[in-house]
Amino acid sequence: MPRSDTLAAMAEQGLRARKKQQTRENISHQATLLFLERGFDKVTIAEVAAAADVAKMTVTNYFPRKEDLALDLGEVFVDQLARIVREREPGESALAALRRAYLAAAADRDPVVGFSGPEFARMIAESPALTARLREFHDDREAALASTLAAETGAAPDDITPRVAAAQLGGVHRVLFEETVRRTLAGESNDEIAGALTEYIRVAFDALEPGLRKYAVRAG
Repeated sequence: MPRSDTLAAMAEQGLRARKKQQTRENISHQATLLFLERGFDKVTIAEVAAAADVAKMTVTNYFPRKEDLALDLGEVFVDQLARIVREREPGESALAALRRAYLAAAADRDPVVGFSGPEFARMIAESPALTARLREFHDDREAALASTLAAETGAAPDDITPRVAAAQLGGVHRVLFEETVRRTLAGESNDEIAGALTEYIRVAFDALEPGLRKYAVRAG
């Protein structure tokens, strides 16, 4: 294929990818507006499709599960801890990398760690389906972290150390996330929550230091 044709094909692929992303974001945005207004369980997929001006099948193609329309950062959430460990600095342990990243996320008021605002937090709390889906995300995130820790440390298939470490690290993240949501529902501002979290992060990660301080340290 001539170079000009190759560049044109690449440009066309890029355009299609951007249009798909825009469609996905529009569907999620319209769905969230409806969910916040009327409650997650009272909104149908057909109503989301109408609001987004797309076919119902288009909605389900992008979001096979209704819950994922509201929790559209699910893939980012599930991969978050594993990604941080994969990208840790030379000489840095998994524990140190995750502590550093959580402090940064709290400072940035990152929605992935729970800074979603009172309306969104209330929407999740009032929906058994969304609450259950969020629990699945926590479980999936822990499993993804265990797999990454096993790969990063060269653990044998029958070595439970990566799973034990992931359970501890994932558990700390779950507690901190739930505390952020609890305080949000209680009416605290993001600034107040971030201030409290800074101390909670220290307490939580310090508790894991004796067992995990030297675990999964990236070679320098």
